[in-house]
Amino acid sequence: MPTIDRSAVDAVLKNCRDPETGRSIVDMQQVKHVEVSGDKVTITLGLTTHSAPLWEEVRAELTDSLLSSLGQFADVTVTLVEHVRPPQKLGEIGLTAKSAIAVGSGKGGVGKSTIAAALALGLSRAGSKVGLMDADVYGPSIPHLLGVNRRPEIENNRIQPIAVSGLNVISMGFLVASGDAVVWRGPMLHGAITQFLRDTAWGDLDYLIIDMPPGTGDIALTLSQMLPLTGAVVVCTPQDVALLDATRAIAMFRKVNIPVLGMVENMSGFVCPECHTRHDIFGSGGARHRAEELNIPFLGEVPINMQIRQLGDTGQSAANFDTPTVAPYLQAIVHRLVKNLADANRQAPPLPKLSILK
Repeated sequence: MPTIDRSAVDAVLKNCRDPETGRSIVDMQQVKHVEVSGDKVTITLGLTTHSAPLWEEVRAELTDSLLSSLGQFADVTVTLVEHVRPPQKLGEIGLTAKSAIAVGSGKGGVGKSTIAAALALGLSRAGSKVGLMDADVYGPSIPHLLGVNRRPEIENNRIQPIAVSGLNVISMGFLVASGDAVVWRGPMLHGAITQFLRDTAWGDLDYLIIDMPPGTGDIALTLSQMLPLTGAVVVCTPQDVALLDATRAIAMFRKVNIPVLGMVENMSGFVCPECHTRHDIFGSGGARHRAEELNIPFLGEVPINMQIRQLGDTGQSAANFDTPTVAPYLQAIVHRLVKNLADANRQAPPLPKLSILK
């Protein structure tokens, strides 16, 4: 029976990167246990919940790397456990989140809130700790999409977010009566966003997903001044008029130094459930082509699907991930977003945050 050299195992582990930090799992002390006995290798690896959507991919890549280095005769077992790494405070508002991602669009009616909710739900279902902030003050849709509409409580001068479908959620829709219009000028809008971020008891989050209002208003400027956003996801439909508005949204984010993490094409074709023929009602592929032109990642497409509409109308958006005709599209978008973040960290690991001793 061949005997495996422990140093060969250590070399492979040294080259394996943590998706969250882009650094070696050995340097980050995430290798919890290694045992080599004959041709058997048993490893326990800790990964953070921030990279939960990538856990199985990391396990598979590490296993393949070990087999490639040690030989196919090796018997490799990689067990994953959670590695706890609390988030640092973002900016000066006290929010503790590892990634803050804005979801925007250049115009209304393209399904931005549906995609924002799907991103938050998909990350949460994968195992990440997620908050969802509805910053669309004038037209809050998140309460309706998630099927919840109760007023949040105040404890110790902190707004308690509403817990629903594994998310911590806050929205202006929880604070105004259904059907009432919010008629505010810029300073009041800025104050509401500040309260949502600073005075809400979010807890420790891996991701804060922010559903932006449509258009290119001043909320993006407010957010860019208050906290270092990880970036923005832009949602659009395939037709030219929507792409023009999406391009303006991208220009807005870039102008306020918010990186654009990718584009999502919503309402991308309709497949007839009876004849299975695809109909490109709004065109097809427009967002992918525009993303290529602007050198922006394309995260994926979501077709027109009656179940998405029905589940959203009945406040059951979480059930999209249990719907075979919908779930693969949404899961792919979530996976690509987190994968792109991990690849960026691997190419240029973020500087570690140092504590300042007083």
